Amino acid sequence: MCRAEFAESPAGLRCAAGHSFDRARQGYVNLAAGLGRVGLGADDAAAVDARSTFLTAGHFAPVLDEVIAAAVQAWPHRGLVVDVGSGPGHYLAAVLDAVPADGLALDSSTPALRRAARCHPRASAIGWDLREPLPLVDGCVGLLLNVFAPRNGAEYARVLGPAGALLVVTPGPGHLGELVSSLGLISVDADKPARLAVALDPWFTAVRVARVNSRMSLSHVAVATVVGMGPNAHHIGAGELADRIAVLPDPVAVTLEVNVGVYRPRV
Repeated sequence: MCRAEFAESPAGLRCAAGHSFDRARQGYVNLAAGLGRVGLGADDAAAVDARSTFLTAGHFAPVLDEVIAAAVQAWPHRGLVVDVGSGPGHYLAAVLDAVPADGLALDSSTPALRRAARCHPRASAIGWDLREPLPLVDGCVGLLLNVFAPRNGAEYARVLGPAGALLVVTPGPGHLGELVSSLGLISVDADKPARLAVALDPWFTAVRVARVNSRMSLSHVAVATVVGMGPNAHHIGAGELADRIAVLPDPVAVTLEVNVGVYRPRV
């Protein structure tokens, strides 16, 4: 609101100008309330539950392994680990297990924040409208995670320290391809690489992009869960989705295709 620095108070966060934000019972602080905004497109409780269930089951384990490996290599041994669009904090918790840093989850979804605040002993969680400038001081971040989330290159460059790194995870063109064709899901945008370049190139240099490509064997329940954790949950009615899933093999082989990019700030 005023861009002054916060100090911790017994109840939450407070700045010298008198703006204060209470800590919720689950441990997060919702700064977005000060903007008077409800998160645009924020995940509801059902989507967060689906995401937690699917990720905890290990279906995206190859992606998680690559994120951890990239984080360990890229972390500059100082600064926060910040997960922008963190969801329930699955990736943040795994990275904090691998590097001895403090972590911060930023998300606009209250159900996600409730989980993210408890995802790791060294993690905190802040509610924020990710379309706005990040509520972080310049250069305080050592490693910034952006996993299937919107991107703001200018803000990422501002909050990252000069030795910091940005990890971006995006779906490849074949990701969940079998479900896209058989269930009528939203496909990966063919222009995504170009849009990623527009979002990041003025501020960042790509130093490494790893392609994760494997096959998952998903039960009908897991298929419904992976659909429920993304935007397709609002694209197809529950009854229609169940009918389409029912005609698939059980289990069904599904492609996992994801790119994990490591970026450094331009100097």
